Amino acid sequence: MGEVARGGCCPPMDLFRSEPMQLIQLIIPIESAHCTVSYLGDLGLLQFKDLNSEKSPFQRTYATQIKRCGEMARKLRFFKEQMFKAGVSPKGSTTQFDVNIDDLEIKLSEIESELTEMNANGEKLQRTYNELVEYKLVLQKAGDFFHSAQSRAIEQQREYESRHLSGDSMEVPLLQDQELPGDSSKAVKLGFLAGLVPREKSMAFERILFRATRGNVFLRQTAVEDPVTDPVSGEKTEKNVFVVFYAGEKVKAKILKICDAFGANRYPFAEELGKQAQMITEVSGRLAELKTTIDAGLLHRVNLLENLGTQFEQWNLLVRKEKSIYHTLNMLSLDVTKKCLVAEGWSPVFATKQVQDALQRASKDSNSQVSAILQVLHTRELPPTYFRTNKFTSSYQGIIDSYGVAKYQEANPTVFTVVTFPFLFAVMFGDWGHGICLLLAALYFIIREKKLSSQKLDDITEMTFGGRYVIFMMSLFSIYTGLIYNEFFSVPFELFGPSAYECRDLSCRDSTTIGLIKTRRTYPFGVDPVWHGTRSELPFLNSLKMKMSILLGVAQMNLGIIMSYANARFFKNHVNVWFQFIPQVIFLNSLFGYLSLLIIVKWCTGSQADLYHVMIYMFLSPTDDLGENQLFVGQKNLQLVLLLLAGVAVPWMLLPKPFILKKQHEATHGDDSYAPLPNTEESLQVESNHDSHGHAEFEFSEIFVHQLIHTIEFVLGAVSNTASYLRLWALSLAHSELSSVFYEKVLLMAWGYNNVAILIVGLLVFIFATVGVLLVMETLSAFLHALRLHWVEYQNKFYEGDGYKFHPFSFTLLDEEDELI
Repeated sequence: MGEVARGGCCPPMDLFRSEPMQLIQLIIPIESAHCTVSYLGDLGLLQFKDLNSEKSPFQRTYATQIKRCGEMARKLRFFKEQMFKAGVSPKGSTTQFDVNIDDLEIKLSEIESELTEMNANGEKLQRTYNELVEYKLVLQKAGDFFHSAQSRAIEQQREYESRHLSGDSMEVPLLQDQELPGDSSKAVKLGFLAGLVPREKSMAFERILFRATRGNVFLRQTAVEDPVTDPVSGEKTEKNVFVVFYAGEKVKAKILKICDAFGANRYPFAEELGKQAQMITEVSGRLAELKTTIDAGLLHRVNLLENLGTQFEQWNLLVRKEKSIYHTLNMLSLDVTKKCLVAEGWSPVFATKQVQDALQRASKDSNSQVSAILQVLHTRELPPTYFRTNKFTSSYQGIIDSYGVAKYQEANPTVFTVVTFPFLFAVMFGDWGHGICLLLAALYFIIREKKLSSQKLDDITEMTFGGRYVIFMMSLFSIYTGLIYNEFFSVPFELFGPSAYECRDLSCRDSTTIGLIKTRRTYPFGVDPVWHGTRSELPFLNSLKMKMSILLGVAQMNLGIIMSYANARFFKNHVNVWFQFIPQVIFLNSLFGYLSLLIIVKWCTGSQADLYHVMIYMFLSPTDDLGENQLFVGQKNLQLVLLLLAGVAVPWMLLPKPFILKKQHEATHGDDSYAPLPNTEESLQVESNHDSHGHAEFEFSEIFVHQLIHTIEFVLGAVSNTASYLRLWALSLAHSELSSVFYEKVLLMAWGYNNVAILIVGLLVFIFATVGVLLVMETLSAFLHALRLHWVEYQNKFYEGDGYKFHPFSFTLLDEEDELI
């Protein structure tokens, strides 16, 4: 939503506070209403309010026009389906066709009628063609039955004549080997039916015929080699040609019913071979004619759809714009004189001049004698939240908005999230080899963003493409932290100079620090490479990453409290400044800020003090001497002061605020006297920033319980949230260990066999394991944990996120819809 303001001259972008908003009222003459809303849609900086919410869609003024646009959208959907079936894709045309909505409606109706008629004729011709194809198959396959039967009859007749030396010519016997020809006067004339039956039903078809006629039929079947298109369903089906012989009309009626039940297509058939050949010739000729006609019709249909495809996108956009305009007009209130429409909506303050220019242009272009009137309304209603973002910051703003939209003028976490989110991700993902892989993936999407933004992508690719700049920043920070950890696919390198340590004796071979002596200056950047691959690596990196996680966590939680202070000062909420911000800072830093100080002092002095012992006995035995765990002079006295401050901070947060709020309420609502209304700025601040207890219905017990819960949550959360930041340490070690396992147990093991085939297999396994586990699963895991640290541990200190987004009426947002309206 941050990129809707594309036109005009805008002030510098402020991402920390949402844009100042104002509620404006527009009085628009009827004759210029359509043009005005259209220009405001092009501008995209006004969110209209629905002034007819009590009316149903069918009771609104422009219901007929919306129905008309819906009908045109239906026709466009029909055209799109037809183009998809024909393999024609809509093509964006650089030529702009000047078409108004009335002419387009007539044109769409004509094209729909023509296309519907072409489809009906094509389906009819195709069905006839499929029937003729089946008829030809029946003539060919069934003709073979009769030809073979006649050949056997002639042979039997000759054999019979040679034996008896007399007799007349007999009829063609079709029941082979049933009985030898005898007296021709006793021969039975059989009827027959021919057709095609689906192959999967042929066995059941034969059994049902036998049972229904009690075996008084003779069935012959033969399979058709290639699937044929069924005339009824239009689908390719494997079929058998059948000929069934029967005696009697009753048996024929039963056979016809069975054929209909099994979907068997029947075709007329002549017994004489001459007529069969003549029918095959006629059917072949008709098939050739139909094929030519169908091909010509398909060519004409494809040409029509291709011409339609060149204008489809423009027509589609025009219809969608028109429908959105009338939807917006239905949100406007009709004046009592029925000569003008009244609109209300939210707009950024900086857009006032642009809105006025749009109103003037609309009045001029619509030849309206009266110009639209704009006036600013005073309201206590909470305005929507609008942050102007760009393609870099929009993805970060989307991460924050997924948690909750900032309240109007509330401090926006996105400002710091742009840096803190990829950095915390990199703390868990630190490996500059893996970071380079992520960087290449991000650069691919960034370089091809113009092409990919115009394509329809699948869900996963679209999500990755939308966060390409987040991935870009995560990869850069991962390279940085990877250089600090000195890990390249878990392998250390001496990039910034040689190691500061050398082996003193053979004990170095046992992979311990015994025998290592410092012979040079400390490694200048990151972890010394000698620590990798030794037993000392785990406790050293454990200590480093664990303490670093605490420092980062305490720093970010302090940032969250400072943000709450910024909100309180901005909204002039002095109660929160004195009784929320100050005690929270004191409590958090008296405990965990002090722990952070001890960590830094220990790093700087190289002390061997046990910080666990210091923090535990700070509470259990605060007056005891620290002994060897003392890091600096006056440490015990400082701990006593910090404990006292932490103890005072809890009742400081709990008790004063409810009583002060009660006193303020009594001073404001103690009597029934009237007070002057505040101006617009004051009313917005009061409405958007006072707590629920600021209304006339004030319940002291409810406020006190709420404050008690808030205090308990903060005290317990200070402990649990600090512990939660240790996930930075845990996931970093897990990532490092997994990478080390894949390197040592797969790649190095395959290298040790001195076999090319095993080496190639090992390399492939290493690549797939690295990509699948470390670059996909571990990336997703680190991303989700960084998201949780921001949503829960950081934003809960200051971010309410109970606002609502600024959704302006904008034609540019129509391009994001997947389907036609």
